[in-house]
Amino acid sequence: MAEVESFQLDHTKVLAPYVRLIDAEKGPHGDIITNFDVRFVQPNANAIGMAALHTIEHSMASLIRDRIDGMIDFSPFGCQTGFHMIMWGEHSAEEIAKVIKSSLEELASPEFGWENVPGVAEKECGNYKNHSLFGAQEWAKKILSEGISKNPFVRELI
Repeated sequence: MAEVESFQLDHTKVLAPYVRLIDAEKGPHGDIITNFDVRFVQPNANAIGMAALHTIEHSMASLIRDRIDGMIDFSPFGCQTGFHMIMWGEHSAEEIAKVIKSSLEELASPEFGWENVPGVAEKECGNYKNHSLFGAQEWAKKILSEGISKNPFVRELI
């Protein structure tokens, strides 16, 4: 069975919230794809509830694209502690952490309402009833209050 990089990470040593560059891979035609671990909560100590996680996913899909070109995907971890962020091209953890911070600041703002969350209607979402803007905003505030590190093992806040 193939080894999965994230299963090799010692989850007892990381200090969330952080952005970690997992890998930059070059495709057969020279295209580069970068994969990031965007960890919002400490593994095995907390987890973001599914409704809030779902709304964070939908909101960040748009907010991140407003701030940086080349995002392919922003997908939640099954453990509910963060997201994989896949990008075209080479990017640093610090660059992505700044984008994540700015996006979370907008999500957490009182001006950000349901009208700003994309894809929450039945025709747009496979589980449209499972969303919580309140939960997403509370988590965004908590993550921002703790600060986002560009290093998973040492708190180097951006």
